[in-house]
Parts: sequence; C-alpha cells; structure tokens
Amino acid sequence: MLTESMEDYLEIIYRLSESKGYVKAVDIAEYLSVQASSVTRMIQKLDEAGFVKYEKYRNISLTPIGKRYGCFLVWRDNVLKQFFRTLDAGAGVDEQVEGIEHYITPHTMSLISGLLNYFKAHPERLEELRATRNDSDYPLCEDLGRLRAWEFRHNRDDA
Repeated sequence: MLTESMEDYLEIIYRLSESKGYVKAVDIAEYLSVQASSVTRMIQKLDEAGFVKYEKYRNISLTPIGKRYGCFLVWRDNVLKQFFRTLDAGAGVDEQVEGIEHYITPHTMSLISGLLNYFKAHPERLEELRATRNDSDYPLCEDLGRLRAWEFRHNRDDA
C-alpha cells in the first residue's frame, strides 16, 4: 500500500516525466524543497514496490503500474482543485486538497468528477446551488479556530 508521501512522490514523478520527458532525483528534490538523500530513500521504496525503475546516477522512470497510478494521482489532484474552486471554497484550496486527497476513494472521485461534468452541462444548477449557500444549518458564526483545518492559513472571512 502506498503511503501519503509515496503518493506525493509518485504524483510529482508523473508530472515531471510528462513535462520534461525524464526525471532525476535532483528535479524531485528541487520541486519538493527537500534533501536529495530523502528523495533517494523514497525512490528506492517506490522501486522496491514496483512503481519506478531506479538505477543510481540515472534517470528515474515509471513502470506501467507507476504510470497508471501517477496519472490517477494527478487527475485526482486536478479534479479536487477544480471542485473546490467551482464551489468557491475560498482561500487555501491547494492546502485543503493536499489535506484530503489521500483519504478519498477512487469511487468518490468519480462521483465528484461526474458532479463537475453535470455543473458544466447545467451551469444554472451551479448558480442555484450557490444561491443556497446562506441556507446552511451550520452555525458559521461559531469560533472554530482550534480545528486542525485552520492550520491551512485561512482567514475566518474565507471560510
């Protein structure tokens, strides 16, 4: 089973391989702002798990299963960000997505993607949904600043 960190690395490797055509450990280290030794350890784990091919001092390449998973991880990230932006989630969308993406199932992702497609085909329905924003039974006036979610640097006005 992939850990959250392994998923993050696999997503980055997929993104870099798609944009550059190749991936080096130094590229990943730069992208993540981490030490190359940390990258090497994770790449070795992904190699042992069969997601990448890694040889010291060579480019890193995705295996067929690594490509499949990497493609899904990038798609998941993009769809979730689009979902939150479509719903006007406010500030911190990237951080919110990072906080939930590892815990959402592929089936739920399919449902979210379908909902986004529905709203594209029926923008009037999205406007109706937005109009109900103030009809929530949630007590927005509550001070919930101690929730972990507030670590995402949100202003209370953005909630």
